[in-house]
Amino acid sequence: MRLVVLGAGGLGSVIGGYLAEAGVDVTLICRQAHADAINENGLSISGLRGEHLVNKNITACATADEAEGHFDYMMLAVKSKDTHTALAGAASLIDRVDTFFSVQNNIVKEGQLADWCGDASKVMGASTIEGGYLVAPGEVNNHMTVDCTAYFGELDGTISPRVEAIVEVFNKGGLPTKAVTYIQQVLWEKLTQIANASTFAVSTLVGNTELDFVHGLLVREGAEHYVAIARELLSVYTAQGYEPQNFYAPISRLKQIYAIQDDNEAVETMLGMGKQLQDRGYKGTTSMHDDVLRGRKTEADDIIKPFIKKAAELGLEVPTITACYRIIKVLDAYLK
Repeated sequence: MRLVVLGAGGLGSVIGGYLAEAGVDVTLICRQAHADAINENGLSISGLRGEHLVNKNITACATADEAEGHFDYMMLAVKSKDTHTALAGAASLIDRVDTFFSVQNNIVKEGQLADWCGDASKVMGASTIEGGYLVAPGEVNNHMTVDCTAYFGELDGTISPRVEAIVEVFNKGGLPTKAVTYIQQVLWEKLTQIANASTFAVSTLVGNTELDFVHGLLVREGAEHYVAIARELLSVYTAQGYEPQNFYAPISRLKQIYAIQDDNEAVETMLGMGKQLQDRGYKGTTSMHDDVLRGRKTEADDIIKPFIKKAAELGLEVPTITACYRIIKVLDAYLK
């Protein structure tokens, strides 16, 4: 199997590196300095799965035109805000890739890939919560994973041989993955979870660079804010006919919050989650939180705004989400 990763920063490099260890022929398209370091010294992965130095079945380049040969799959891993630029520069891959999928945090990525490649049948659904960030050129850290970290499925609700093949190599690479017939629901639930965590984190924690996600959940007012955001996001998610499943347990608590009618009980549940994560030594920040801390514009328009738009379509009120979105857009106005 051959895989090309378009936008191999932290996450793309982590996944690509593990798949290379599993025997997949991986090409990473990334920044020049990162590519040079990988080609010279291999890809170094640290974090939750230990130390890895990947120097077999992997190559890196700075542009799509430099990626050699034909590929079974292309994984799009750039930030959502960079999708248009990345795809515009990757036209040479359209006729050299059999199947396209995206691990981005948005709900429109499959449609964007279909429009770009001109053939919706070449696109399959994909979702992951796996986390990775760039430490230095040639070095990435794998700081986030869960019991089942990725899902694949055809957009028509079927499981095809190409879905089964990519699921097999993800699992072989140590990334617990499932093939599902309900990928559309997974995509919406992941966005709900990401929007919940991101909206909460950026609206509560960015004033202190030493705080991470768990710190916010250890404070009652923080847990109350988290629950308020979750209630509104869940109202949009469930109004589309879905019921929360906690696809990304144990960090997902959407199912519990949805089932608990009493707000105080829901808050206690989140305080308990914060304590559990603290006891496990978990330390982490959301991607949107990291963007703000690093002075980069956020993906608020791709992660939060879809819920505001969908709420308006469904006649739902989402005042907390709307207020948080406004706050984050003020920050965005002064970020690069």
